Amino acid sequence: MTVTAPRLETIVTRVRRRAERRPDAVAMRHKDFGVWQEITWSAYWDRVELVAHALLALGAEPGDRIAVHSENRPEWLYADLATVAVRGITVGLYPTNPPAEVAYLLADSGARILIAEDQEQVDKALDIAALDHIVYLEPRGIRGRYTDPRLIFWPALLSLGAAHREEHPEAVDRRMAEAAADDVVTLIYTSGTTGPPKGVMLTVGNVEFAVKTLVEAGGFTSPPPSERDLVLSYLPLCHVAERAFTVWFNAAAGVQVNFAESIETVQANLREVQPTILFGVPRIWEKVLAQVDIKLEAASPLKRAVARFWLRTADRVGDRLVRSGGAHTFATRLPYAAGWVFCYRALRERLGMRRVRYASSGAAPIAPGVLKFYMGIGVAMHEVYGMSENTAIATANRPGRVRLGTVGEPHPGIELKIDEATGEIMTRHPGTFAGYWRNPRATADVLDADGWLHTGDVGAWVHGSHVRITDRMKDIIITGGGKNVAPSEIENALKASPYVKEAVVIGDRRPYLVALIGIEPDAVGEWARRRGIAYTTYRDLSERPETRALVQEIVMEVNERFARAEQVKKFAFLPKELDHEDGELTATQKVKRGAIARLFEDLVEGMYRP
Repeated sequence: MTVTAPRLETIVTRVRRRAERRPDAVAMRHKDFGVWQEITWSAYWDRVELVAHALLALGAEPGDRIAVHSENRPEWLYADLATVAVRGITVGLYPTNPPAEVAYLLADSGARILIAEDQEQVDKALDIAALDHIVYLEPRGIRGRYTDPRLIFWPALLSLGAAHREEHPEAVDRRMAEAAADDVVTLIYTSGTTGPPKGVMLTVGNVEFAVKTLVEAGGFTSPPPSERDLVLSYLPLCHVAERAFTVWFNAAAGVQVNFAESIETVQANLREVQPTILFGVPRIWEKVLAQVDIKLEAASPLKRAVARFWLRTADRVGDRLVRSGGAHTFATRLPYAAGWVFCYRALRERLGMRRVRYASSGAAPIAPGVLKFYMGIGVAMHEVYGMSENTAIATANRPGRVRLGTVGEPHPGIELKIDEATGEIMTRHPGTFAGYWRNPRATADVLDADGWLHTGDVGAWVHGSHVRITDRMKDIIITGGGKNVAPSEIENALKASPYVKEAVVIGDRRPYLVALIGIEPDAVGEWARRRGIAYTTYRDLSERPETRALVQEIVMEVNERFARAEQVKKFAFLPKELDHEDGELTATQKVKRGAIARLFEDLVEGMYRP
């Protein structure tokens, strides 16, 4: 068979080349019945090629949208790369998307083929007539019960691909060779905090620029990622950041991907894998820190005293590391070395972070104190910044040049400026998206004639090199007294407490600020148990006077850090945990402020009554 040489590099050609050069090396691992199963590069490429042939057999044409609705697993990558191989467009759906959002996303993208994980996801799509085919990965509850002729079981899809490959062995190679830099390879839908989600079009050229910047040039890590590195894939793959750390790092650098069994088992999987590179959104880092506090409080008095001593030492080490940009000095090496022997090694082993050489937080603001905790125990933590519209390329705190409270420095080779009048951050580089899918008006709102992407984030330069993000432009509060307030800074300060899970500050055109606060049920529950405070439900626990007194102390402590106009005068507890399916959170766990204000209007108005 003659392999048609591609005209340009793509994610798919990178995987094929690795399969040719290191066929027996392990590309990824996943758990099957509790046992880690290895997938070699040759097996990886063979499966991608089979799925690509199957898509051709189903009539996939260049530009067709192929949707994937699944948790993180090898089939997600097979489907993604196979779609790119046949010059299609991957459309990722969040596993938590409720039926109405699934219907909207599939209709807006015009997807012809859907690859769904199981019965739950298939049920959300059966009523969508525009779909030509629905491929399902798990047969339970589907086979023998559903009669929809569009349904195809995954093994049947692979058999279809094998037959097509036998009959047309060069078909996929020919399609790959036709790829162009401006081919759209994926639609990444925005979180929809202010309206219907919009499909961000990323091209072959966008992704290749991201690979060269973030992977080959070591835009995040130093040294750059390599075949010796391990990552744990657990955040939704339809998010641009997880796509970068899982798919792009894997294809471009050979980083081994380990798939978490589920979001609920992440902590256990971290301990098993002990990754070397770890990315997380703020909620993940906050949750882990809250669990440390819970375990500490539940320990014996002696263990608790020893741990508190070394954590106080870590806090002092963290303070010095903050001043030195994250680089160890003589003053930090000795106390950290002692702490490693008596505490930090065991703690990091338990957290699944013993081998982490690079950790980062992104996608939303995070309290500096949370980052300092990880730095103090030896986890090299860095806050980074990017968005779907610029292929996750904007700024990063680099090893040895960390400035806490900032999102770092612009990557080499990109342009970044801050509007003098509005404070809005703008970027311009080859990773800038091709526009919003079928929405030129929305595209024109964020992408100007000179190619500058208007991010919607308000920021400022720190020491002329690092960027500090204040808030989203649309979230800035202007109080009744005319004071501009960035609510995210106050919210992050509140959420730095292990007892606070959610905090929504409100006060636009109001005489003072108030907050809706959601407690962290595990941490507050453990706190209540130790004090003999009985409760039944989340709401019952939050309504206890002792809980109110606990949170009141946290609010008062946070208020001391802010000016009078930025202080929270009153707060009310959210009666339930916020949920994506109830329309209170986006799929990326960002609060929908407008929805919260409407749903809990009575609570808000109650705090403004005399």
